[in-house]
Amino acid sequence: MTAEGASDVRGLARVPLRSLLFVPGNRTDWLPKAEAAGADAVVLDLEDAVPDEAKAAARAEVASAVEAVSPASSGGMRLLVRVNPLNTTAGWASVDELRAVARPGLYGIVLPKVSSVADVRLADRLLSWCEHEHGLPEGYFALVPLLETARGLREAYDIGRAVARVAHLGALTAPGGDVERAVGYRWSAEGAETHELRARVLLDARAAGSAHPVSGVWADVADLTGLRRFAEQNRAMGYEGMMVIHPSHVAVVNDVFSPGEDELARHERLVAAVVAGAAEGAGAVRFEGRMVDEAMAATSRAVLARDRGASGGWAR
Repeated sequence: MTAEGASDVRGLARVPLRSLLFVPGNRTDWLPKAEAAGADAVVLDLEDAVPDEAKAAARAEVASAVEAVSPASSGGMRLLVRVNPLNTTAGWASVDELRAVARPGLYGIVLPKVSSVADVRLADRLLSWCEHEHGLPEGYFALVPLLETARGLREAYDIGRAVARVAHLGALTAPGGDVERAVGYRWSAEGAETHELRARVLLDARAAGSAHPVSGVWADVADLTGLRRFAEQNRAMGYEGMMVIHPSHVAVVNDVFSPGEDELARHERLVAAVVAGAAEGAGAVRFEGRMVDEAMAATSRAVLARDRGASGGWAR
């Protein structure tokens, strides 16, 4: 089953997420801080943020944290877990890890080091078993593949449409780290060297029908001006949110990816103008100095529906 053209999995809606804040898996006590910062989602990280000798204890800590929250469908801050890669020699340990954290309070799994469709299909089968084990509907858990290899980035379209639960697929670029090493770019604050990469992966995600793509990350904790510029780049491309690494980044990212009241009001006026024109037999009408038609009205309706459908509307 593919995800093409679908944002829901058997009736389970995937919601737009403006900010996905990484929190080390061995610091679940920071979850209240993440919620206070206004993060739409938290990614409890069992991979890079936790040293090998602490992973077993962190797994138990994260499983307890997931078990303590309300089911993922109830709204509020979503909870995701980044597990360790399934496609390594330690993959069986990662399978046990995934089973330990895939519980009803979990919104989704962030899967690192994805290189091919096979990685995603394996994770999908494992999550289906977890859903069956807990009496959950198929597709309950979202799957967020991280494209951190050159092959994974090149195969973004196939990865995005491999299984229906894939959501929030996008290109995550940063100074250093896996993607820079894989591609060989040299990071700059302006982001010109990764602009084409982020745009191409976004197009692949949209063509595959993967819901609500996100980008990221901004590594300079103190540079909120640079963060805003980078977030605005991503929003202008068509991304709907970003992964972030510090609570201070959440407010900036939420602001950038939230339509303002003036913008929403303009969309409402545009829809009303097109509807009024259609009632008089006009296919296109003049609206605030521009010619608009049903295609523009459909875009405005989508913006309004996304705003109203995201946990009852974004907090402002």
